[in-house]
Amino acid sequence: MCRTADARAQGFISPMYGVNFGGVSGCPQLPVCTDKQTNFGFSAGLFSKVLVVETEVVYAPTFLGKAPGLSSNAWTFMANLLVAPAVGPVRPYMLGGLGLIRTRVELTASRATTTNDNALGFAVGGGIIGFVTRHVGLRVDMRYVVSFSDFTVDGLTLSSDNVDYSRATAGVIVRF
Repeated sequence: MCRTADARAQGFISPMYGVNFGGVSGCPQLPVCTDKQTNFGFSAGLFSKVLVVETEVVYAPTFLGKAPGLSSNAWTFMANLLVAPAVGPVRPYMLGGLGLIRTRVELTASRATTTNDNALGFAVGGGIIGFVTRHVGLRVDMRYVVSFSDFTVDGLTLSSDNVDYSRATAGVIVRF
């Protein structure tokens, strides 16, 4: 007796590591960065035939760069929809998502001041996933992240009106 396979989504988890550049991240362009602003995090979600739903959490520990009297970080918590058709073991994808961008900036040069900000934002981008076995693969990704509201530190709006930066990451992906 021949049975058809059940049509169901496959879950995945993907730890990642990368760099932030452009916008307010403290690094103007990826190829010329000497002080790269790193990030790390993970995503988890579900694959279907063409669409992928994922939730990601990413942390950038030196978001605005390194300078005396400056401490900054950023968290992103995003829900994303990926269009990722399977082409053999490879899945090129485009994505869009919405979520929270949480920034923290502490200035101690002249006087101690700390600014915490939560802003709704979005991400757009793309990448490619290549599976080297049935369940394990590699992933590279490029995203542009933007907040909908102004980015202020100690009541001053920075040169960019909102949080905006690009993020390049690479990681492993495990599906189950």
